[in-house]
Amino acid sequence: MANIKSAKKRAKQAAVRNARNSAQRSMLRTAVKKVIKALDAKDASGAEAAFAVAQPILDRYSSRGLIHKNKAARHKARLNAHIKALKTA
Repeated sequence: MANIKSAKKRAKQAAVRNARNSAQRSMLRTAVKKVIKALDAKDASGAEAAFAVAQPILDRYSSRGLIHKNKAARHKARLNAHIKALKTA
């Protein structure tokens, strides 16, 4: 355990940030999974609605550094491509 006051504060900050990051990452994954679940059920309108919710979450957390910007772009591109393929099929 930390003995110095600044080290104690840093440990507390790290715990708070870890909890926040874990919750946000979980929310992000859940939003993406909802799109995938709608795609698996062949529900184009549901997938579009879920994607409309997931897209700003991906953008927000990539800009904050929770995930890499290329990872967010890759998720958005692939999900959108699957939605378009489902709509044309």
